[in-house]
Amino acid sequence: MSRYKQRENNLYNPKAEEPFRISRFRMELYLECPRCFYLDRRLGLDRPSLPSWPLNDAVDHLLKNEFDLLRKDGKKHSLMERYGIDAIPFQHPDLAEWRDDYNRFVGACVLHKQTNLELCGIIDDIWINSQGQLHIVDYKSTSTSKDISLEDEFKQGFKKQVEWYQWIFRQKGFNVSDIAYFVYANGLKGERIFDGKLEFELQIISHKGDTSWVEPLIFEIKKCLDSDNIPLSNPNCEFCGYRELVKNYE
Repeated sequence: MSRYKQRENNLYNPKAEEPFRISRFRMELYLECPRCFYLDRRLGLDRPSLPSWPLNDAVDHLLKNEFDLLRKDGKKHSLMERYGIDAIPFQHPDLAEWRDDYNRFVGACVLHKQTNLELCGIIDDIWINSQGQLHIVDYKSTSTSKDISLEDEFKQGFKKQVEWYQWIFRQKGFNVSDIAYFVYANGLKGERIFDGKLEFELQIISHKGDTSWVEPLIFEIKKCLDSDNIPLSNPNCEFCGYRELVKNYE
């Protein structure tokens, strides 16, 4: 028997009164392909799962531990000093929930009353500057000899990710700066001897967010979910293209 089967719970019901949760991941799915999003959220037919990234998870865990040690004492990280960032790690009783330290796959959420959609996202970190503004922070891991930037085509989703978080925390009543930060851990390949150690070079990249797209997108998502018609796919969607090819040959 195939392990892949239709999911029947946690699906959107247009007649339901309870808020329906949309995670940052599902928001990105809608942007990638409305058809795949609809098949998943309305019909329970998700895309095949991808492998996890345990090394990335390990780096995230270590960075969180490092910043948490400074968070307790209200001190800056040396990396923040190097980049002249006027901020310290933000201390808040709900931080563990926002970071999903409990593995509930929820994070920080806010209800959009006009659509009855609950928008959620799991953050990596938050810093606070001397003016009391919060900076959304995301950890990224890579291994490259090229200069790291946010201008690659596939990294545009990283920008959407932090802007989604910025919008959520503003709706939660926080004073959120337009400036978000990416802490990049770049695995170095230049050492001649491995010796069981992987060295990383850390750097910070800033991004000035624009959240003007978020609320219009929420209404788009609501309209898509309420429809009884499966939307057209994104012409560039590899999953839909594969399904169409298989259907043609079958």
